[in-house]
Amino acid sequence: MTSVESHQDEQPLEYVARYGDREFRYHLCYVPEHKKATIRVHVHPNGMVQVDAPESAQLPAIKSAVQRRARWILKHLDDIAERNRDVRPRQWVSGESVLYLGRRYVLKVIQASDQRKVTCKLIGGQLRVQGKDLTPDRIQKAVRQWYRDRALDVFQRRLDLMVESLPWTTTAPAWRIMEMQTQWGSCSPEGAILLNTHLIKAPTGAIDYVLLHEMCHLVEHNHSPRFYGLLNRFMPEWQSVKEGLDGRACLYLNQK
Repeated sequence: MTSVESHQDEQPLEYVARYGDREFRYHLCYVPEHKKATIRVHVHPNGMVQVDAPESAQLPAIKSAVQRRARWILKHLDDIAERNRDVRPRQWVSGESVLYLGRRYVLKVIQASDQRKVTCKLIGGQLRVQGKDLTPDRIQKAVRQWYRDRALDVFQRRLDLMVESLPWTTTAPAWRIMEMQTQWGSCSPEGAILLNTHLIKAPTGAIDYVLLHEMCHLVEHNHSPRFYGLLNRFMPEWQSVKEGLDGRACLYLNQK
């Protein structure tokens, strides 16, 4: 897994590993819910390398496990750097493209001297931001709020539909949204779900995958064979959906 993971809120420790003439930093998190002595390495879409290890794991063993995966880690970091080469900082002006549910729309900025309140509406193929004295900061704020509003609505509807198809629950769990750079979602030990607001830019199939991933954690909180069995049962194509989501992460997470 490279991005959608559920972890305890641990303060990570940072280490440096070398492979040939290159080096990379990684964050080590001790995860108490791992029953087996497994050490997992994740490369997040923003390039952060995270290593999850059970509390019983010794540091030399952890470093050795990271070293064995060093070539794989560096390949992922190179792939992320290559994808990010084409991502340009936003200027928040008319003509830029914005993503919503997997489709591109054109940002249209409309200066209206008689409209004090800034509005943001999706009309046809345009996301129109209209108001008085629009600056890039005000435009960005309006679009981010529009994304939040749409995420709250769409995620709730998709979650309600999913609950109807899952045998282990009859009501949607407590959930909230937050802009994140390293996770699409997470599920707390108490069963509360956190979803990345940026996920609203992805197709509904990708949203459903993240929702299902976290809903499966209500049954199996770690990534056990039983957990993946549930994913395979209710979304047999989840791996290809996940690859597509992670492959476009640099676009979905590009807010600035």
